[in-house]
Amino acid sequence: MVLLGGITMQQSRSLISNLFPLLAVPVALGIAVTVHGATELARVNSKVITLEEFNTKYRDSMRFFRAKTPTKKNVLDEIINRDLGIAEAKKIGLDKDPEVVERINTVLFHAFVDKQLASKFDSIKISEKDAREYYKKNPEIRTSHIFVSVRFDANPAQEREALTKITRIKKALDEALKSGKATFAEVAVAESEGVAAAAGGDIDYQTKDKLDPIYYQSAVALGKVGNVSGIVRSQYGYHIIKLTGKKEYTEVDPGVVRRLVFEEKRSEIYDDYMASLRARSQVSVNYNLLSEKKTAEAPRADTKKN
Repeated sequence: MVLLGGITMQQSRSLISNLFPLLAVPVALGIAVTVHGATELARVNSKVITLEEFNTKYRDSMRFFRAKTPTKKNVLDEIINRDLGIAEAKKIGLDKDPEVVERINTVLFHAFVDKQLASKFDSIKISEKDAREYYKKNPEIRTSHIFVSVRFDANPAQEREALTKITRIKKALDEALKSGKATFAEVAVAESEGVAAAAGGDIDYQTKDKLDPIYYQSAVALGKVGNVSGIVRSQYGYHIIKLTGKKEYTEVDPGVVRRLVFEEKRSEIYDDYMASLRARSQVSVNYNLLSEKKTAEAPRADTKKN
């Protein structure tokens, strides 16, 4: 599940450890203040690192290493380096820099969601019935498409130009399929954009999570293998889609299906929680100010094949 800042909770957890693996645990737990009577191991300016707290952090840090483990000196040196770096960062005002504050808030938000919902995520159970029912609605499909790209920042003139082009292609395709002069794949090779064009528009088998939602929904809605859609607008541009294959549940990896069901249930838990949080808060939004590009034409299934 992708959250604020374009990264997932798992990525958020590993962000610091990927940059500074020896600091993974210290960053998470922080450096404790001096405990009366504890043994002073190191002092960074006025800050004391006790032997007792270091030993605890060192033992915890071993969970992050599978092969070569760091020495105690390595871990201690990294803790000291971290404290020195943080102190200097505050001296130059980095803790008040808007970009840094935003990054900190993103990690804080992910930590909040993790704390509030981790137990609910861990309690998700996926039965065989759940997996089969999900797959019936969301099968693994194979498609080919004729594609005209539209940049995410396209202006109205560029949008119209792309729509005009895909409309012309759709008319030519319908005529070619009706007369038998060309197949869908041949038209795709001649007219489509993108890397799939050379393969007749084929993008092989894909699961729901690998495709643009509108593209996937439009392809599944075609129902019968061989059917061709109308013009479909996705976040990437315009498509004419042909459904070329659909796997049965017994042909796919059940582990993949269970993962998709788990991610869907996890998203539902997250959405429900955030909805309840909104209900307890004062939130006002003017969605009319958002400009959303809409599908040029509702997807429709043709019976033409080729």
